[in-house]
Amino acid sequence: MISARRAFVIMPFGEKKAPDGTAIDFDGVYRDLFAPAIAAAGLMPHRADADRRGGSIHLDMFQDLLLAEFVVADLTLDNPNVWYEIGVRHALRAGGTVLTYALRDRLPFDIAGQRMQRYTLKGGRLDPDLVEAEREALKEAIEATLGAWRGRRASPVYQQLPNLREPDWKTLKVGDINQFWQALETWQSRVEVARRKQRPGDILVLAEETPNSFLEFEALCTAARALIQLSRPRYALDILERARELEPDDVEARQLEGIALGRAERYAEARESLRRLAEERKDGETLGLLARTWKDEWTQIWNAHPRRKLDRVTAARDTAATLQSAAAAYVEAFRAAPGDYYPAINSLTLGRLWEHVTGRHSRLPLDLIAAGVGWTAAAAAERNKDYWSLATRAELALIENRKDDAIEDYSEAAALAVANRDWFALDSTSQQLDFLGELKFHSEIVAEAAAVIDRAEQQLHALLGSRPEERSEPDHVVVFSGHMIDDPAERAAGKSKPPRFPPSKIEAAAARIRDALDELGAGAGDLGLCGGASGGDLLFAEACLDRGMRIELYLARAENEFLAESVTFADPEHRWERSFTQLTENPRSTVLVMPEELGPAPAGVSIHDRCNRWILYSALSQGLRRAFFVTLWNGEPGDGPGGTQNMIELVRKLTGRQPIIIDPATL
Repeated sequence: MISARRAFVIMPFGEKKAPDGTAIDFDGVYRDLFAPAIAAAGLMPHRADADRRGGSIHLDMFQDLLLAEFVVADLTLDNPNVWYEIGVRHALRAGGTVLTYALRDRLPFDIAGQRMQRYTLKGGRLDPDLVEAEREALKEAIEATLGAWRGRRASPVYQQLPNLREPDWKTLKVGDINQFWQALETWQSRVEVARRKQRPGDILVLAEETPNSFLEFEALCTAARALIQLSRPRYALDILERARELEPDDVEARQLEGIALGRAERYAEARESLRRLAEERKDGETLGLLARTWKDEWTQIWNAHPRRKLDRVTAARDTAATLQSAAAAYVEAFRAAPGDYYPAINSLTLGRLWEHVTGRHSRLPLDLIAAGVGWTAAAAAERNKDYWSLATRAELALIENRKDDAIEDYSEAAALAVANRDWFALDSTSQQLDFLGELKFHSEIVAEAAAVIDRAEQQLHALLGSRPEERSEPDHVVVFSGHMIDDPAERAAGKSKPPRFPPSKIEAAAARIRDALDELGAGAGDLGLCGGASGGDLLFAEACLDRGMRIELYLARAENEFLAESVTFADPEHRWERSFTQLTENPRSTVLVMPEELGPAPAGVSIHDRCNRWILYSALSQGLRRAFFVTLWNGEPGDGPGGTQNMIELVRKLTGRQPIIIDPATL
C-alpha cells in the first residue's frame, strides 16, 4: 500500500515556560523524540503548525483529530489547547492514542488508565543521555497500541459509555473541501472512469494508491465494488481482504465479501459468511444478500436437474421447495427493511414464479408485498430516477401483466444503463428475464423486455466493445518487457556503460521474439501488452500485429515526453519513430497513456514501476490461465526502478511463473 499512515502530534509549539520558569524547547522535543519515534513505528508524523495554507487551521486540526490513524499528545504543561484537542480526540475515536509527558510525577486522575510514556528534560532540553532509550520506548509504545487498539476502547469517554459508537467519518466532513476529502473524491472519480471504460487492471493499480491512510478503508471498498461490477469477483476478494485487515467487523465490507463470494460461484462460503453476519444484525440489506444465496442455490439445483434441458418447467416444479425458501428469505429481508424495494421485488417475483410452476397459491403475503414494491419503487424513482428503481418498477409491471408500463420502464432504465456504461445492470436484468422466459412466465412481455435490454447491450458493445467477462476471449494474453535499444552515447565500447542491446542485434532479437510467440501458440485474435519504447517493445508489437494479434501500448508519460525519453533518443534513421507512428495508427492497436488514464503517480513512486504493474494487472485481470510472459533481458539490474528485472520479479511474485527470457548476449 503506497499511502502512509499518519500520526497527528498534539503539543505546544516553539519555546514555552515550565512552572519553574525554565524555557522548554518543544520544537526540539518534536524533532528529536516524537518525529523519529513515530517514523520508526511506520507512521508519518505531522503537527498542526505544518498546515500553513490559507483558511482556518482549526478545520485542519479537527480533521486530523478525526481521521489520523494515531495521535501522540504531550501533556507536559497544562496547555489549554492541548487538553482541549485530546478531549476532542477521545470523544471522536475509541483508541489509537499515546499520552506523553515530562516534569510531572503523574497525570490527572481523569485520564488514568491511558497508555502513557514519560520522557526526561534537562534544562528545558531533551536529556542527551536518555533520549535514545526514550525514543525507542515511545516507538514500542506506539507499536503496541497500534497492534491492540482496534476494538479496544482506550478512550476514557468510550470506557465509561460502553454503548457509545465512533461516528461515521463521512457524516463529519470538515469544511467545504480540503486536501484529504478532495484527494478521495478525485481518486474515486478515477475508479469510476476505469469502471465505465471496463478496465479492471486500472482499478487494481489505483487500489494500491489509495489517497491517504485515513480514508484507505473507504477507498478499498470503492475499488472492490467496482471490480464486482466488472465481473472480477476474485480480485474484489483480494481487495476486501486488505479492507478487512483495517476494519475486520465493518458491515459493508462483510456484505461486499458475501456478494463477491457469490459472484465467484463460491455459494456455500457466501451463505456462511452472510449467515454469520445476519446472526449479529438483522438488517434488511444483509438479509437480502443472504436471500440471494438461496436464489443462487435454487438456480444451481434447477440447472443441474436431469430434465432441465428437456422440460424446464417440470425441473423448476421439482425444485420448488428451494425456490420457496428463497422467496421466504427475501420476505424476511423486506420485513426488516420495509422501505427497500430490492428484497421486496425479489420476494414477489420468486413467489409468483413458485405459484406459476406449482399451480398452487403461495402462503406468502404476495399481494401486500406487491403494494409495498409499488410504493417503495415509486418513491425511490421520485427522489432519484436511477436504473434500479426503474427496473424494479418495470419488473412489478411485468408480474402484474401490465405490458405497456413494463416496456416503458425497461426502456428508460436501459437508456440510463447505456449512458452510465453499466454492463452490470443490464446483465442483472437480462439474467432475470432469461429464467422468467425459460419458465414461460408472461412470455410475451418477457420477450419484448428482453429485446429492449438486448438492444441496449448492443449499444454498449458499440461504445465499449465486449462485455467485461468476455474480455477473456483471447486464448493468449502475452505481456512483454525488454531492453530499449542502446544509446551509443552511453552504451558502447569505451563508454560509461557496456553494450546491452546494440543495433546489430535487432534482426536476431526480432526473430527470437517471433519464435517465442510461435512457442506460445499466439495468433490472430490474441492480445499483446507492452510499453512502446524503441527496441524490444516495438519489435514485440510489430510481431504481434504481423500475426493478426491486437496490441495495447502502455506509455508511462504523455506521448511527446515518452517519444523523447524512450523512442527517438537514439534513432538517427528514424526507424523507431516510424515504427511507433505506424503502430499507433493501426486499427488493432490501442495506446494508453498512464497520466491520462490513472492520473499522476503518487509522490515517491517510480512511473516505470507503476507502468509495469499497470501492464501486468491489465493482463492478469483477463485470467491467469490466458496470461503468458516474454522478456528481452541480459540478466543484469536495470538503470533504475521499473525496468525489465522489475517486471520479471513481479511476474514471479504474482503468478509463480517463469517468463520466457531472451538474453541479447546470446543472439
